[in-house]
Amino acid sequence: MPSFDIVSKVDAQTFDNAMNNAKKEILNRYDFSTSKSTIDHDKKTNVITVVTEDDMKLKAIQDTIISKMIKQNLDAASLDFGKEQYASGNMIRKEITIKEGLDKEIAKKIVAKIKSSGLKVQGSIMEDQVRVQGKNIDDLQAVIALCRKEDFGQPLQFINMRS
Repeated sequence: MPSFDIVSKVDAQTFDNAMNNAKKEILNRYDFSTSKSTIDHDKKTNVITVVTEDDMKLKAIQDTIISKMIKQNLDAASLDFGKEQYASGNMIRKEITIKEGLDKEIAKKIVAKIKSSGLKVQGSIMEDQVRVQGKNIDDLQAVIALCRKEDFGQPLQFINMRS
């Protein structure tokens, strides 16, 4: 029975390259020459911690990270920008989380959208992904087109297409 999986993942190596490029650009910028700004990427928890002096520099760092991700063909929608926290002194800290895997609510929305489409396919939630099965490959491709049109708040990838 033909099937494929709907997942939400960020390629770790490509993301690491984008982060390294962003760090290099920020270190070389004139407006950051006297800054004490730091960018740390914890690969285990997938959290980027940015510490800087003011909102303008924080916005510039965020824009640089997003632009470097786009140049590496990564979707910037996979970043979850938290709230700013005031660190010691006059510093501002912001934690940016990288969303990986589909949480239950988004997976339920995807399955509900597939069921409401009227296509003869079956969607099932498997941990942090959705498996779609059907008798006809054309129906599976229609599901992919349907999911690409819809905005679920997280970038989706379609993998493991089996016929």
